[in-house]
Amino acid sequence: MNTIYYKYSDYLKNQYGEKVYKLPINLPVTCPNRDGILGNNGCSFCADIATGFESLDNQLTVKEQLSKNMDYMGKRYKANKFIAYFQNYTNTYLPLSDFKKYIKEALVENIVEISISTRPDSINEDYLKFLYEIKKTSNVNISIELGLQSINHKTLKKINRGHTLAEYIDAVLMIKKYDFEICTHLILNLPFDDEDDIIEAAKILSSLKITGVKLHSLYIPKNSMMANEFLNNELNLISLDDYKKRVIRFLRYLSKDIVIHRLLGRAPKEDTLFCNWNTSWWKIKDDIEFTMQEKNYKQGDLCNYLNGKALKNING
Repeated sequence: MNTIYYKYSDYLKNQYGEKVYKLPINLPVTCPNRDGILGNNGCSFCADIATGFESLDNQLTVKEQLSKNMDYMGKRYKANKFIAYFQNYTNTYLPLSDFKKYIKEALVENIVEISISTRPDSINEDYLKFLYEIKKTSNVNISIELGLQSINHKTLKKINRGHTLAEYIDAVLMIKKYDFEICTHLILNLPFDDEDDIIEAAKILSSLKITGVKLHSLYIPKNSMMANEFLNNELNLISLDDYKKRVIRFLRYLSKDIVIHRLLGRAPKEDTLFCNWNTSWWKIKDDIEFTMQEKNYKQGDLCNYLNGKALKNING
């Protein structure tokens, strides 16, 4: 087991007793920041490839996507249990009747969990109540992935996110009533955030006692709004070394009980103007882990601010 930080693969083995693999499901869904409700162009870093460049065609049914992915991923990674991962865009933005239909289609053999990716401002009690019934009657776990990206409200406005930190906190509190697992997405190298924002993000997620966090390194798709800013030299991107330092700093301030799903993102090179400083994501991950091990840093070793500890520290 990884003793530097709480790795997602370790968490899954503890939870299900064996290797479990996530299977992406691609639905014909949009988000309120793309269809005119909040905006038309989406977040400035978002494009059609989104997070689902490994997904299958959304014209396939949920069962067809699961069957194809289960066969391929099961053989490749020697997995027998799977998570149905509704990945692209804002899945709880679907009409409730469609949402129910798609979720029920995912209840096939060897699916032990349903994971739903969405926006904090698109959480609704009716959807959560339905998911709670699914959990009770189908014996599958439910997890919700919330795209936050930054805790800085000014940054959220600059990247055209369409919501603030308040909506995120409200969504977390709403989801917690149903005892679902919560994973939060953060981008640690947004040009408008500094190290204080990264530390504060770790503190907020820890205080809310979320289940997991998925860290992203910013990549800039060619057909995104941010692409124009990048080409016009309007973005001040941090160096790779600074990104590694931010990840380590974030992990050290984060509660040791929060699961780390990943340390950075990735995207097809041909679709992006910038991605991971033209460096293998595996190498970046290995470098972060090596530095932490060499310096004896661990997740949560600076998490000394919860349950009144900050004041106790001041008072000695």
